[in-house]
Amino acid sequence: MSYLATRLAAVKPSASMAASMAARALRAKGLDVIDLGLGEPDFPTPPHVAEAAHKAALAGETLYTPAAGTPALRTAVAGKFRRENGLDHSADEIVVANGAKQIIFNALMATLNDGDEAILPAPCFVSYPEMVKLLGGVPVTPVCGADTGFRLTPEALEAAITPRTKWLFLNTPGNPSGAVYSGADLKALGAVLVRHPQVLVLSDEIYEHILFDGREFVSFGKACPDLRDRTLIVNGVAKAYAMTGWRVGYAAGPAPLLKAMNTVQSQSVTSVAAPMQAAALAALTGPQDCIAQFREAFQRRRDLVVAGIAQIPGLTLSPPEGAFYAYIGCEGLIGRTTPEGRVLTDDAAVTDYLLNHAHVGAVPGAAYGLSPFFRISTATSDAILTEAIARIARAVAALSPAKAA
Repeated sequence: MSYLATRLAAVKPSASMAASMAARALRAKGLDVIDLGLGEPDFPTPPHVAEAAHKAALAGETLYTPAAGTPALRTAVAGKFRRENGLDHSADEIVVANGAKQIIFNALMATLNDGDEAILPAPCFVSYPEMVKLLGGVPVTPVCGADTGFRLTPEALEAAITPRTKWLFLNTPGNPSGAVYSGADLKALGAVLVRHPQVLVLSDEIYEHILFDGREFVSFGKACPDLRDRTLIVNGVAKAYAMTGWRVGYAAGPAPLLKAMNTVQSQSVTSVAAPMQAAALAALTGPQDCIAQFREAFQRRRDLVVAGIAQIPGLTLSPPEGAFYAYIGCEGLIGRTTPEGRVLTDDAAVTDYLLNHAHVGAVPGAAYGLSPFFRISTATSDAILTEAIARIARAVAALSPAKAA
């Protein structure tokens, strides 16, 4: 008899992490592999942020903190929301956790009953449906294709809501598509939600500062203030400040929900490490120059990839509006044959071919709930992206045409 919990049977490991591990396995064999599976900035954390953590540790800030986070950091987060997003939350409406993913996990742990549904517009971040399933919920994934800009429409939202719906997840800018919801888009969705008071909203805004072509970010909380009492705004320092490994996320929401989330946190990880919170405090309150610098680099890289993919027959790419990914359509490759005689039947086969033939790691679109696509991270250097696109082009050119039906 297996000693593993039955709840794990339906849960898959992270597809992006699996893609990265597969790339690393080939590297370990001595192959020159470009890993574009994981999404994290390649920039170093700003020096003043690292120095703040160092100083905190040397000063003895190495003990437990309140489960919700240090008062100083929660005050700084409240100030950030007020200053940048037009959201007025007191410090007791702020919670800090070990990354935005733990914020989401805690929220689901605190609210989901068996059979409760969470609407996750597809394509969506790979961990959303797996966390929902792990905690007894049911993922509902309405397809939001390229024809809608990879955005959920009010009509699709209305059709997806049932009496069992507990959550709607929104992610703007989105992973993997880079789609950005405008204020008008969010208000239209909010008008639907007003008619369904049982539905909570989780707005994942972790990529808010990575916007292209002069777009302005609008928080769901700002667009739909009448839904404040059932909205959780999720964010963190990982993407904007190149701090993925520091593991500090934060959220604002209604006090009863945050109290329940803090209970979950206090009985699991207790709190975020104190020096890490000091680093996040420095990020939010110190110089902000890095944000514009990073955004400029990410847009340049976006443009490079868009131009490169446009030159590869069989692949398509709608220019991402934000974040640092390219969600590349590969329908034109399905049915084609590799030099080894293998027919590419789906996007998983395409990414397997790219890894083993082109030595470029990518994540299949099936992991995000929408095929046939694959995602690459563009959060790496221009030189590496240029080489990766060249390798993909050569690999595609080596395919034989699909056989007539």
